[in-house]
Amino acid sequence: MKLFFISDIHGSSYYLKKALDIFEKEQCNYLVILGDQLYHGARNPLPKDYNPKEVTEMLNSHKDKIIAVRGNCESEVDQMVIKYPTMSDYSIVLYEGRRLFLTHGHIYNRDNLPNLSSGDAIIHGHTHVPVAEKQDSIFIINLGSITFPKENTPHCYGILEKNTFTIKTLEGEVYKEIEL
Repeated sequence: MKLFFISDIHGSSYYLKKALDIFEKEQCNYLVILGDQLYHGARNPLPKDYNPKEVTEMLNSHKDKIIAVRGNCESEVDQMVIKYPTMSDYSIVLYEGRRLFLTHGHIYNRDNLPNLSSGDAIIHGHTHVPVAEKQDSIFIINLGSITFPKENTPHCYGILEKNTFTIKTLEGEVYKEIEL
């Protein structure tokens, strides 16, 4: 199984189009969205091609392939237009004998880990800064952001295939990689 991860779209149809093109080219089985899908947030400027309605339509066209969690910018009204579940603070996926704890990162993160077993992973966004590391026996992965990268990092997405998590730039270059 090949999983495609994005986070922090913040309503940008421009960056989402790029990410969905990559999702199709990579021939991934599922699209995992780790929050902050439609709203740009009070701390961010308007992103390039800010169009939450178009973003909603693009995401809904992939609804049967999406696993999503709520970010700190999601609201109940978003769930009224999004055609897949998106209001949970986390989701758990079993992958190759380990738990992947999927969350946005504003509640659970490296400083507030959920109960995980050795070899499990927490995968999130929120800070807009990519991370791929092991803390004690837990994998900590942050995709960064496809729309608003911070700390001079590139626009990124993630791919999980055959126990390798790769964070890539939207241009397809490997930015970080970790073996689970």
